[in-house]
Amino acid sequence: MNKIIVTGCAGFIGSKVAEMLLQQGYEVIGIDNLNEYYDVRLKLWRLKKIKEFREFHFYQVDIENYEALKIIFQICHPDAVINEAALAGVRYSMENPYVYLSTNAQGCLNLLELCKIFNVPKFVLASTSSLYAGQALPFKEDLEVSIPISPYAATKKSAEVMSYTYHYLYGLDVSVLRYFTVYGPAGRPDMSYFRFIKWILEGRPLVVYGDGSQRRDFTYIDDIASGTIKALMPVGYEIINLGNSNPNRLLEMINLIEEHTGKKANIENKLFHIADMKATWAKIEKAKELLGWEPQVSLTEGISKTVEWTKDNWSLVKDINI
Repeated sequence: MNKIIVTGCAGFIGSKVAEMLLQQGYEVIGIDNLNEYYDVRLKLWRLKKIKEFREFHFYQVDIENYEALKIIFQICHPDAVINEAALAGVRYSMENPYVYLSTNAQGCLNLLELCKIFNVPKFVLASTSSLYAGQALPFKEDLEVSIPISPYAATKKSAEVMSYTYHYLYGLDVSVLRYFTVYGPAGRPDMSYFRFIKWILEGRPLVVYGDGSQRRDFTYIDDIASGTIKALMPVGYEIINLGNSNPNRLLEMINLIEEHTGKKANIENKLFHIADMKATWAKIEKAKELLGWEPQVSLTEGISKTVEWTKDNWSLVKDINI
């Protein structure tokens, strides 16, 4: 297996997955529509890094465009597909649920159908811990996740179910990865840590929804990308958590940002959002046993690296609207 399609290759996780694959000697076919969900300049910054690799080939295509995808599969003959292309963000999915359905569900179906037609043996689906809403902690993969509380989570559940159908009917080998609160350098501007670092460096108040006691299983981007690549191994059909398995309160993360920026935060509390989760916590025994994977980067180290990247790339970050 040496030729991998990575969709969403200009996105936060997709770009890091593509970069690591290229560093390990894979040939990567990157697909991304470069949409304007957030500032495209950040996506172009990520894309520029991976375009430096000779074995990287980029197609600006939307995964909703079945015919364009079909041409790429015909040309490239991939050995596997890693589907990182999705509209993320719980709150925005409540404002525009239709585009979430068309991208996260229909787009995934297009890829699955093309894997079937072109005999691509392996499919890796990026999913989400948001599916565990309402379940008891820590979250284990065999929990019933039939009560999604946002359109984003509902569309990710749809993608998981369709992936199982293609495994059952056509023998497609599928790894479904439920990511837990991914953070790190060059992240998404709609994520809290990105906003907090930018706001504190600008001397602006940090808008916190709730009292900051909510807990997240913050997981560093490099750990997530390495786990995703390990999931290319044959597993049949498996749902696998990728998380730090050590949840921290939001206020703890803010304290670390204060420490590494050398600035005191001015916190502005607002009402807790109805579609947010009070806590996430990944049980990762399956990832350890099946993939030989476990996280390596602590929140302290990860925030330090993220603050350092923000400062080093301030000319880019300062103009990004959040």
